[in-house]
Amino acid sequence: MALILFDFDGVLADTLEDMLQFGQEVCDELGVNHIVVQNDLRNLEVMSFATYGRACEVPEDLVDEFVRRCLLRFAGKKSPPEIFKGMDEVVRKLAENNVIAIVTGNTAENVNAFLVEHGLDGHVRAIYGVDSPGSKAEKISLARSQFAKNGEPVFVVGDTLSDASAAKEASVKSITVSWGHQNAEMLIRAESDYFVDSARTLTEIFT
Repeated sequence: MALILFDFDGVLADTLEDMLQFGQEVCDELGVNHIVVQNDLRNLEVMSFATYGRACEVPEDLVDEFVRRCLLRFAGKKSPPEIFKGMDEVVRKLAENNVIAIVTGNTAENVNAFLVEHGLDGHVRAIYGVDSPGSKAEKISLARSQFAKNGEPVFVVGDTLSDASAAKEASVKSITVSWGHQNAEMLIRAESDYFVDSARTLTEIFT
């Protein structure tokens, strides 16, 4: 058995278009003269709504408000984001013999709505969201202390350089997926333990 910690945006949830749309809408509301483009996300060293806001030239005193308004837009969507192809089957399969949790910069409420929409809520043991205290590495360590008390292996599945860095900081294995928000050059720099380009390949790591 392993503890497998999934990132949310860009790994399970296909939120790229929403991120770009919401980022532009919030910039416009806050009076920030910036045209949001995909590279505002793809080139981030640390992937979070706060760093995204800074990449969009949001003044520092408005960054928290940028984050709040973006998260509110996700919460207010009529339906949760789409799931990446095959990832629902991956979660169900891996949950048969492993503990599945989510560590994310999104809110636990938004993630839970997504899991319910896609029939995965019964397969995920815990959600460590932006509304939980601590850095990503600290949340990974907390999850390990709760679900891997007997030394079971721990893996972080992410789509960014910062996901792999957080896994390394917490002394756990990292798996980087190719279909997320970050560009290929950044993913290479992640130097993760595993790099996968399909849901099937991800499953094979644990078989």
